Amino acid sequence: MTALTLGQTLETEQLTVALTTLTEADVEALVAVEKLAYSHPWSLGNFRDAFKAGNLAQGLKAGDQWVGYFVAMQVLDEVHLLNITVAPTFQRQGWARCLLQSLSLWSQAHQASSLWLEVRESNARALKLYQAFGFEQVGLRKDYYPVGRSSREAAVVMRMALNSTQ
Repeated sequence: MTALTLGQTLETEQLTVALTTLTEADVEALVAVEKLAYSHPWSLGNFRDAFKAGNLAQGLKAGDQWVGYFVAMQVLDEVHLLNITVAPTFQRQGWARCLLQSLSLWSQAHQASSLWLEVRESNARALKLYQAFGFEQVGLRKDYYPVGRSSREAAVVMRMALNSTQ
């Protein structure tokens, strides 16, 4: 998958996709995608709080359809991926890798030395993607994610160094 810079478009045989900065005007559409993609989606409040905090938020859009997006937070020289989502109809097409590449390039341009994330222990597809992208497991947070009304599952904590000195 080709990396995109902000405002650039990628034309494939099926569609043209543009990387854009997310705004509060996008929140309702993002929540709709979240509800399709996850059993425990981010809420309107989660997105609004992320925007108010000034977090990085970028998305891939094909026409009026969201292909995928991410929200990340930089603290000093580290960037923490808070949310990455690919709409179910666009999954398994390389879009998550494209989003990760965009985040990685942005992070390096902002002098970050590493990227961090948490992922559900049961999310084998995501774990495989993150490992292939260069993330390594560095910890486990027990009972981090809700599974049902009364149970929880662990989060795998992963880190990727962004330069050779880390």
